[in-house]
Amino acid sequence: MADPTPIAGDYDYIIVGAGSAGCVLANRLSANPNNRVLILEAGGRDNWIWFHIPVGYLFAIGNPRSDWMFKTEPEEGLNGRSLAYPRGKVIGGSSAINAMIYMRGQAADYDHWRQLGLPGWSWSDVLPVFKKHEHHFLGAGDHHSVGGEWRIEAPRVRWDLLEAFRKAAAQYGIPPIDDFNTGDNEGSCYFHVNQRRGRRWSAARGFLKPVLNRPNLRLETGCLVEGLTFEGKRASGVRWTQNGVARSAQCRGEVILAAGSIGSTQILKLSGVGPAVELEAHGIPVVHDKPGVGENLQDHLQLRTIYKVAGIKTLNETYASLFGRAKMGIDYALWRTGPLTMAPSQLGLFARSDAHKDRANIQFHIQPLSLDKFGDPLHTFPAFTASVCNLHPTSRGYVRLRSRDPADKPMIKPNYLATEEDQQVATDSLRVTRKIVGQPALEPYHPVEYLPGPAYRDDDEASLRKAAGDVGTTIFHPVGTAKMGREDDPLAVVDARLRFIGLQGLRVIDASVMPTITSGNTNSPTMMIAEKGAAMVLEDRR
Repeated sequence: MADPTPIAGDYDYIIVGAGSAGCVLANRLSANPNNRVLILEAGGRDNWIWFHIPVGYLFAIGNPRSDWMFKTEPEEGLNGRSLAYPRGKVIGGSSAINAMIYMRGQAADYDHWRQLGLPGWSWSDVLPVFKKHEHHFLGAGDHHSVGGEWRIEAPRVRWDLLEAFRKAAAQYGIPPIDDFNTGDNEGSCYFHVNQRRGRRWSAARGFLKPVLNRPNLRLETGCLVEGLTFEGKRASGVRWTQNGVARSAQCRGEVILAAGSIGSTQILKLSGVGPAVELEAHGIPVVHDKPGVGENLQDHLQLRTIYKVAGIKTLNETYASLFGRAKMGIDYALWRTGPLTMAPSQLGLFARSDAHKDRANIQFHIQPLSLDKFGDPLHTFPAFTASVCNLHPTSRGYVRLRSRDPADKPMIKPNYLATEEDQQVATDSLRVTRKIVGQPALEPYHPVEYLPGPAYRDDDEASLRKAAGDVGTTIFHPVGTAKMGREDDPLAVVDARLRFIGLQGLRVIDASVMPTITSGNTNSPTMMIAEKGAAMVLEDRR
């Protein structure tokens, strides 16, 4: 094979991945005109209408144009099923196809990171970082700010069914609150969304595209990274193929991996950085034996329960009607309102699966619609979906190479429901769901359980565990495969400043560095990590 064609000159920073983290990094690191920044993205530009109309997630997820189309290995905890594992294949990454839900998690998440020996990552440390890039519809105050690049707005559609569900939750004991992002998210609230006037607001729209005119910032798309180059123990550049041509670039400063919990792991291992036993099995020369690379995978498993209803409108029958679809289009075209502005979930609940939990440990996503799975058509009967996930899973999985071919998708094994504790939270969550649906506020609409179905009885623990395995699916939050930790932690990959332990000139700055998963949707915490990580990179250069 011919030597890669080099891009002229040395870069101060090469960022691998123009997703949620990469877009923030590119913006911040190129703000100084003296920093020469190259950002490499394996996907393409966001020049497709469904990247911008919010309901476009229905068409983007499961589409090879916009989704890497990963699949998990068969999961014992899911009764042998293998799941589709969507990841964004475009600038903006998964923020271009995700649920658009703005969620920070709980203060206790970050205080726990600090307790693990990670200075600078407590709630009081990260709150100003979240606020730094916010433009929040609630205005400036103790919890939010305005003027930043990351747009957060109120939803632009209302459903009577969701109001009824929220009342039922209150009758069960889950109170309504105004904001999930104050450090304690227990309660019910309509999700705040990353949109601007009814259009999706991705990381690319907010952070990357506005600064692409900077002469010191270069974006290359369609770049399948084959590996990093090293001079001894120092990362010195990146190799990739683009339009069938081998290319490379040299870095005089730092190479920053921002390709996510799947992509960054795969690139590290292809580069000879990871567990030596695994690398040697694929014939990859070992640059640095690091057992934690690809381990510690965590994800939120959602249990999708579906209830048929009567006497109240849902999106199912609206979409099934030609008139209903026409009205949806008109509402969006004229006023940027209505169902086309919908995030996948509109109403959220945070609660405790049992009274002994010290904080909310389960999250509900309530939708006035139902379907068998993403990519399938909506059901024709009126129904709603109440998905519930365990916020604090104790099961741990892994990402491993299938081969040394960069185009070969890696093995993804989340190990859902592998622990007794996770199984118990799952069955308790199904019971909580049924208790909420059984409250008086929903009684007029005669909810009938369609999935998993009444055959799975509350008093039969084994039956409910099987139900959890039947209806459980990913909620698209993989984290932790290059975890932050102390140097004496055998699974730690990066230190508290996101520097790769044992190597120089290399950082990982994306969702993979989370030591434990946050209590809610993970996109905005990932962008906070990128904001904080960029500041660290610049501070350490001085």
